[in-house]
Parts: sequence; C-alpha cells; structure tokens
Amino acid sequence: MSMSDLADLPVEELTSPGGATSVERLESPELNVSTGELTHQKSLDQSEDQESDQTDTSAEPLPTASTEAIHFLTSILPEEIQKIFFRDSLVAISETGKEIGEFTFVVQPIMYHATPCLSIQASSHGSIDSIPCGTSISAYLTQNLETLEQQHHEYVKLKEQPLMKKTSMKRDDDSYVVTREVTSGQNLRTETFTYKLEEMQGFVSDASNLVLLRILALRNKVPDNISFVSLDTEMKLFPSTYVDLGHRMMKIGTEERDVFGIERTIYAEENGPMSWQCNFLSDGHLTSRVQVGSPVTMVLTHVPHMKQIDEVDPKPVFEKKALIWEDDMQLYFKFIDRTEALKADYNSYLRHHPELRALMADFLKFLLLRKPQDVVTFAAEYFAPFSKLHTEQSPFQTSNKSSPFKKQEDLN
Repeated sequence: MSMSDLADLPVEELTSPGGATSVERLESPELNVSTGELTHQKSLDQSEDQESDQTDTSAEPLPTASTEAIHFLTSILPEEIQKIFFRDSLVAISETGKEIGEFTFVVQPIMYHATPCLSIQASSHGSIDSIPCGTSISAYLTQNLETLEQQHHEYVKLKEQPLMKKTSMKRDDDSYVVTREVTSGQNLRTETFTYKLEEMQGFVSDASNLVLLRILALRNKVPDNISFVSLDTEMKLFPSTYVDLGHRMMKIGTEERDVFGIERTIYAEENGPMSWQCNFLSDGHLTSRVQVGSPVTMVLTHVPHMKQIDEVDPKPVFEKKALIWEDDMQLYFKFIDRTEALKADYNSYLRHHPELRALMADFLKFLLLRKPQDVVTFAAEYFAPFSKLHTEQSPFQTSNKSSPFKKQEDLN
C-alpha cells in the first residue's frame, strides 16, 4: 500500500513479515507504509546502520499531465483561494463502528520568502489494537498549488521494532529534490530522488491534493480528462486522475445534507491502481473519506459552521453628464448659500476697515474728473504713493517721469 497522499488519511491494514494481516492502521490514503514493507526494509539494512542511494529517474519515460489538468491549475483565482481557509476535523470509524482515530486538515495564508503562499497542516493519529500510529504533513504551496516545500512523517510504534518514515521535498531553481528516510528499529535507510521542473508539470503532491479537492468541491464540478502526476510510495511518478461521483444525501450527525463526491486514483505499476472516494459539502468541508477496499472510513460527526466571506460589490459606473448647475436644485441652493456667505464676509471686512470706502470714493471722484484714456496706468500712478517702495519725485516736470510699469533701472 502506498503512503503518498495525506489528503485521504484512511485506515490501512498492516501486514506482518510473513504477509498475514496482523493489525489495522490509521493513515493517509495515498501515504501508506506496511509493517511488512518496513520489516523488509530492515532485512536490507542488516549489514549496515545507514545507507544512502542516489536514484536516477531519467532511465524510464515519465508520465505527463493532461492539458486540461495544467489549465485547471493556472485557472485558480484568488477569490477561490480566499474561500478555503478553514479547518476540517473528522474521526476514523472501524468496520465495527468503533472510533479509532482522528484527522485534521487546515489551510492558512502565509508569507514564504516574502511571497504570499498557502500553509498546509494535516495529521491523522490513532491507536489500533493498542498500537499508536499516524501520519502528518506540513507544506507550503503557491496559489496555483505548486509545491515549494513539504515534510511528511509516518510512524507505527510497535513495542519491539518501531517503524518510521520521513519524506522531505523541496523545490530548487531547476528541480525537485525528494529525500526519504525509513527507520526500522535501529536501522536507517536513506534515498534521494531528483526530478527536473519540466518533468513535474502538473505535479500534485500530498498537500496540494488536499487543496485541489477543496477547490473542485467549491466549483461543484470535476473537468473531463483531468490527469495529473503524483509520487507513489517508491517515489516514482504515476498518473493521478479525478472523477466526478455526483451528488447524494448523507447523514451528518442528526442532519441530512447534500454532498458532492470525488474519486481520486493513482495508477502505480507495482501496487496497481489505488482509489480514494471523498464527499464534500457545498462550502468545501470534507464529510467523508475512504480508500476503496478499506474497512475504515473518515467521517464528519457534525455539520460545521462556515464563516461567511463578505463579497465586495463592484463599484457603480455612472455616465458622464453635462453639468448645468442652474437646473440642479442642490447645486443652485449651494450657489445661493455661498454667495450670501461671501457677501456677509465682504461686508464684515468693510465695516472693520472704513478707510477703504473713503479711499475708493476719492479715487473714483478723481478718475471721473480726469477721464483718462488709460485707466490702468492712471490707477497705478494714483496708488503708487501708497507703496512702501515708492520714492519721492521732483515737483518739476521732467521727461524722465517714473512709471509703475517700468523697472527703475530702465529709467536711468
């Protein structure tokens, strides 16, 4: 069984070294590791405590994502991302109806190296036949679900031989580097895999699968011919498809709700196709998840409260119209009010400066008596003695008469 997609986190069977079923295990559906697999790992490491292998992934042709899948990732809108920031909490129910574990998954906005991205935290923990086991994922994704970094941890705490698997993935400038560490007792096996970025077009990791399912549920539709690429338990790329299962009624606690179903399948060569079926509410909350063939189901026990996101209404657009203020009652009365305010202000100024009336009356009398052709020049000469820059003139007539419109140096 694979252990490559914590999104589903179902319960899997653990097999003993001999292959017989010994205990069930709570884990993520696409991220499984069996006791038999890890025990076999121990036999490979008996001669040494630690071994490091570099795997060349270019020997075999790699699968590619469909055009529809790549288009889907690029079509994700910021408005959709804003709607997926919430927590899912489910319980694992065995075939006998016993609660054996829990699953939580939350998406949050975060800054990753000064770039807005998504923080993914998911975990599934429980105890089967008194054996603690679980799996957890921590990752950072872009808003188009590209995986920047992911840490995946799985464990089964057997008394005599604890089993643990750690997988780390990080994106560089030109490649993805995946490191897997499998610990069986005191033995450790390490493997490193490198994939070029062009080989990872349409890649869906364990963490991005969780977000992808939420967005599909919010859209209430799965596009046709949507095929991504994903890693299996051996860190090899295989096609990963999503299928629309339609709507059905599901009981959640004491309520009946309409849910939308999606089936994901990874077509691994060694283990054969592996499928997981999930159901969602219209707001994207996960209501159930089960691996096809598994006796354990992740279920939602009560209808969650979904925070409503206030949608900002678009700004109204008004056509530009000619402004005729006389016809606009509001503007007309504003004009009247402003006119009265200015008159009151001017009258107040005149009352406080009575010399202004005398000065203007004297000027008008002098102007009407002289009746000059150039009123502006006459006014300038009349008021020139009031200026601080005015110099006394000779009382005798001269051709070099000063003018208020000429510079003093031009007269000399």
